[in-house]
Amino acid sequence: MTSWLESKAPTRFEHLLVPDAIKDTLSTASTGTNPPHLLLSGPSGVGKTAVMRMIARQLLGPGWQSTTHTLNAKDLSRMPGAMKIFEEFIRPSGSSNSLAGLTSLDIFTDSLAEVPNDPGPPSGQETFNSNSDGRIKLSRIIVIEDADYLGNLRQAYLRRMMEQSSLTSRFIFTTTTPSRLIEALRSRVQHVRLSRYDRPVIENHLTLISQQEGLEPARGVIGDIAHVSEGNIRKAIFILEIMSKRDLLGNRKNLQSLISSIKVREIQQVLEEAMRGRVHDWRWEKTNGRNVRTLKGAMGLLDQLMEKQNFEAEDIVNQFHKLLTEGRMNLDDVLLSKVMISLARCEVSVFRTSQPRIELERFLLDVAKHSAA
Repeated sequence: MTSWLESKAPTRFEHLLVPDAIKDTLSTASTGTNPPHLLLSGPSGVGKTAVMRMIARQLLGPGWQSTTHTLNAKDLSRMPGAMKIFEEFIRPSGSSNSLAGLTSLDIFTDSLAEVPNDPGPPSGQETFNSNSDGRIKLSRIIVIEDADYLGNLRQAYLRRMMEQSSLTSRFIFTTTTPSRLIEALRSRVQHVRLSRYDRPVIENHLTLISQQEGLEPARGVIGDIAHVSEGNIRKAIFILEIMSKRDLLGNRKNLQSLISSIKVREIQQVLEEAMRGRVHDWRWEKTNGRNVRTLKGAMGLLDQLMEKQNFEAEDIVNQFHKLLTEGRMNLDDVLLSKVMISLARCEVSVFRTSQPRIELERFLLDVAKHSAA
């Protein structure tokens, strides 16, 4: 069954929940004769990936998925031999087996391909990809997600690539911290900043979904979900879907029970792994017939909380504090005091940094060191 995060995703620029000025910017950028490279920035869950897909669909037509190539820089940074993987993904023009040397026959046909369930162009009108009307004829879009994890060396490599392939390719970068991109990259892209959504906007959208699905949530439930989502529309839709599937929308107390039960159990697992000294536990797993080195241990669990379940760093710190002060871990007083002092330092740092994951990682390393002492 398709998740609501996919089935309810916007397919037209006008359906986005962003201000009208941003809608106009996205429409203009994807329908002009010379579309720019784009930088989409904003916190988690505000629709960067949805916007990227809409831009790609508008520029490349119904067959956009076959000529849109995506690389996640955050995942890349955790892999051994990351630079080699990066170079294999995006190599300068001239290599027949590289991304830069790839071409798709589909994109060079002026007639539009028929794709099942295609929602149509996001702007409402196709962008004809043809030189005859003065437009740049694009053959591919290269997407770099979480580009703030690229590092200066890879960014310099990308800058040269953008210059060499600008006639047939466009780059789309997504990032939460655009300042970490080098100036040479930022000067070559059009920056679109997406902000967290106001609570009324999320409430209205959740109400619309409830009506579409025939749901009858108890009074106040929609507002509560919007509140705990903290401007993250993806998190709000995910919670609404979970509560709907579990038949929990009839009572406001169910939301609190659902959130707390999930967090406490998984937060405790993170701390237990750190206390066993398994902060970084790399293991080989078979994925799609290939052996892939995967991060497990405390950091692996933490990444799942932050990325797949959309938990914010501040919320995780609060759950750590609640877990430790309620005595669920059964720690002796000396160890507990050391861990609490480390957590206090982590909390202060989380509110000051743009990369809270690093501060949480430092805290878990402290927990492992204190436990081993």
